[in-house]
Amino acid sequence: MSTLLPRAVLVRRSTDFELLLARHATRGQAEFFLKSRGQTLEAVERDHDRIHAATERVLGAIPSRWRRASVRREDLNRFLFEPEDLVVAVGQDGLVANIAKYVEAQPVLGVNPLPDRYDGVLVRFTPDDAIALIAALARGHHLELQRRTMVEATLDDGQALLALNEIFVGHRSHQSARYRITWKGHEERQSSSGLIVASGTGSTGWARSINISRAQPLSLPTPSEDKLAFFVREAFPSRSTGTSITRGICDRDRALQLTSEMNDGGVIFGDGIERDFLAFDFGQRLRIGIAERRLHLVLS
Repeated sequence: MSTLLPRAVLVRRSTDFELLLARHATRGQAEFFLKSRGQTLEAVERDHDRIHAATERVLGAIPSRWRRASVRREDLNRFLFEPEDLVVAVGQDGLVANIAKYVEAQPVLGVNPLPDRYDGVLVRFTPDDAIALIAALARGHHLELQRRTMVEATLDDGQALLALNEIFVGHRSHQSARYRITWKGHEERQSSSGLIVASGTGSTGWARSINISRAQPLSLPTPSEDKLAFFVREAFPSRSTGTSITRGICDRDRALQLTSEMNDGGVIFGDGIERDFLAFDFGQRLRIGIAERRLHLVLS
């Protein structure tokens, strides 16, 4: 067992106010830019101040004897998490999804700095609740964790991509995605707007929107179930392409198999982060199934 003291790693994304300043260099220029378009900077700045205040309060609650670190969302791929870490995400639900593929068994505590604005599905705690939980943890309280299922896409060359919500496979532009899909021993050539494979966590978002539009909706998995749901978007029937495999439920024994027929522009990305993608070129084979890794989300 490790003798290292716990380390609290605080993760947040840049606020809209910070991004505006980075783009326009000064507050005055950012204000002028928005005003010229009938908008104001004050509301954006207020949200920034609230997020900053919540972050400082949570940081102040971390016991002085603990180690601590801070990392921005855009630097997660360069940050080394340690086994003793408590990961504290201050921001929107999507921030937890961003973190999920970079941690292993480290508990993730989601803090919602704007409860009147953010849904709080994954960032479950107000700053006050998070402060109380950290204090209880310092006194020896054991965390209650929910182990959420994740999705993994693996190419035949060994490249892999993890996602908490869903994996998307398709064309990077508005062109049709062309591929062969294999499901339950049946293979079909398809032309579509791409497909998604979603976990139970993702079943409250994009997958839910697709599912409710179907004549016979699927019973979507829950976040901790070892199941995934897949949906093909706008499959096109033709002499060479079919539409018989457009949805289904994957489990540990049944993954989805795809072979690309796109000479250029085929992509695979997770959780809506298009810049972090794998190329899916003609002839490449892809397996999408349940990941061995899970997100360990703090419940109490």
